[in-house]
Amino acid sequence: MTPTLLRVALPVPLPGLFDYLPPEGETAADCRPGARVLVPFGKGERIGVIVALHRDPGVAAERLKPVHRVLDTAPLLDSSHLDFLQWVAGYYHHWPGEVVCSALPLRLRKRPDVLPVAVAGVALAVGPTEALAQIPKRAARQRELIEALAEAGEGRLSRQWLLEQSPGCSGTLRRLAEKGLIAPCELEPESTRYAPRAPAYALNAEQAVAVSELSSTLGGFAPFLLQGVTGSGKTEVYLQLVEQVLARGESAMVLVPEISLTPQLRRRFVERLGGEVALLHSGLNDSERERTWQRVRLGLVRVVLGTRSTVLYPVDRLGLVIVDEEHDASFKQQEGFRYSARDLAVVRARRAGCPVVLGSATPSFETLHNVASGRYRHLRLNQRAGGASPPDIRLLDVRDQPLRSGISDPLMKALRDTLAAGEQAMVFLNRRGFAPVLACYDCGWVSDCPRCDARQTVHRAAGLLWCHHCGLQRPIPHRCPECGSANLHPLGQGTERIEQVLTEAFPGVPLIRVDRDATARKGSLQGLLDQVHASEAALLVGTQMLAKGHHFPRVTLVGVLDADGGLFSADYRAPERMAQLMLQVAGRAGRGERPGRVLIQTRYPDHPLLQTLVKAGYDAFAAAAMAERQEAHWPPFSHQALLRAQATRQERPTAFLQALTEALAPLPAGVELWGPVPAPMARRQGRYRAHLLVQAERREPLHALLDRLMAVAPELPEARGVRWSLDVDPVDTL
Repeated sequence: MTPTLLRVALPVPLPGLFDYLPPEGETAADCRPGARVLVPFGKGERIGVIVALHRDPGVAAERLKPVHRVLDTAPLLDSSHLDFLQWVAGYYHHWPGEVVCSALPLRLRKRPDVLPVAVAGVALAVGPTEALAQIPKRAARQRELIEALAEAGEGRLSRQWLLEQSPGCSGTLRRLAEKGLIAPCELEPESTRYAPRAPAYALNAEQAVAVSELSSTLGGFAPFLLQGVTGSGKTEVYLQLVEQVLARGESAMVLVPEISLTPQLRRRFVERLGGEVALLHSGLNDSERERTWQRVRLGLVRVVLGTRSTVLYPVDRLGLVIVDEEHDASFKQQEGFRYSARDLAVVRARRAGCPVVLGSATPSFETLHNVASGRYRHLRLNQRAGGASPPDIRLLDVRDQPLRSGISDPLMKALRDTLAAGEQAMVFLNRRGFAPVLACYDCGWVSDCPRCDARQTVHRAAGLLWCHHCGLQRPIPHRCPECGSANLHPLGQGTERIEQVLTEAFPGVPLIRVDRDATARKGSLQGLLDQVHASEAALLVGTQMLAKGHHFPRVTLVGVLDADGGLFSADYRAPERMAQLMLQVAGRAGRGERPGRVLIQTRYPDHPLLQTLVKAGYDAFAAAAMAERQEAHWPPFSHQALLRAQATRQERPTAFLQALTEALAPLPAGVELWGPVPAPMARRQGRYRAHLLVQAERREPLHALLDRLMAVAPELPEARGVRWSLDVDPVDTL
């Protein structure tokens, strides 16, 4: 009789799944799909997931090894979620074991034990009146934490929730514990559902229409684009819709580009929904992430707010999916398993039979194309919440203007006038560091990265030359490495240099720089944002970290430096990204009672796309740019996959891709291969790189060819010594 085999997914970069026998002394009935197993693999052991039980008369049982043991008494992934993950692996042509195991938190992939779901909490050790009597009045943060515990049920709160509400309060909690005023405790998940909750805001007419249309589709699949100008109240629409989903006994998944960069949305969800919200983000350690994952899977919390990997996680009774800032490129995973969380969110909603809401002020062209073709329904929020008026956006022609480290005199005057009026101003430059390059004026040496076809950026505060592509750092030289001259000068500007110039121009004015360098320490971003809100007149300088989700009611002026890069890039997506970023940054101005204005410096004020964006708005810009794409047959009017190859020897990537091109001939009708060609950055991290682009009018022949490609490529002799990867629906060609 043919034995029943276990088909197991293992997190290894190999095609297919692996067959094992049940553990010795057990039957297949003891092994359920979705449970983890410990299996022999190579010379060691691996943790994998049972995907299916099957009988295969063509497999000799004596050649198979038994599973060492089954790790879970109940499946961690149900059959519908396993089907979804296998579909994902097929669509992206990625190793199925890695895709299935990516739905588990890292700790469950590495360790056999499962942590208990109970969470770490903090409890009052004495009465609140007694505790407050022992705290000096000047210790405001200690008093706030005691008052929060006093308002909670039984004087107990989740430690994670306290840290989310008051980032950086771990030191305050430690001091309160040293005084004997609080003590650690363990909370059951239900105990974290504390009150009170913040009340709902009154909806304006546009918001009310959006909530009504969205709520009418609950219980069935319906994809929506919610296009709302910055400050239009998209978050309140999300919240009222989520509340209706919770009332139905269902769960909601909310995806955001990066939780640390969207503090306002995170805070609103936690204040409004309390312990119903689970946060999944990079700031959690492995144990915290596993406990949160388990609570979501078991339905102990009904709202999960997370970044892109959250779309792969199991959610009990999913009733709504929301993707905020759906246009953001960070929803596409760029290493390893390259998936789009936005696109998979739509697939998950369709499989769950629930609505999916894609929210943005500047929707991606793919989403706009789906609206135009009737696949998505379109909802608009054209008015700013609270009656704030949209900012006045103008171009500053700097072709003949003298620039002071990239800042023109008209912009400097506007900054001076804004600060004199007691208001705040923001200067945006999407380039961190002091300067893009260090150059010798005597011999022409420049700070090239020895590992990449790129320059090392000058970081003067750290005293480093730093490659932003491979991370290589070296001290800033005092003399030219080529000729020994001391005549070295930084060329161009980054946010560090802008900070220095503005500090000199406006002494005594608080200047707050927000970029990756200034926010490297945990909790530092929140500290900088607190400074902004605590200041009257102030200057903000930063990169795109300032553009996402922040509410600065005192900012009335935004100055944009170096806006021209996206107009002439080799990447056909660059104009779209430029426009999205410009309008996201512009949306920080005039969100309070005072009107805002935006000044965009450019050397190409007559460029038709730039003129259209400023004068007619994003919809007109998108229509013009998409017409160009349609003429060139670029996505979203075609479908693409990008094959990347790299090796330590320059000729190998191109030779591999050329051999693959020949092996794939003849091509299906409607499919084209472009290349092989050197990558835009031909050398990175010491490896030479080449690309092969596959493009097709329809998805079916494209994926048929990719199936052949994945079978043929590993067998080519030219594949030896070459690393290669396939990126379906690429958003970045670097």
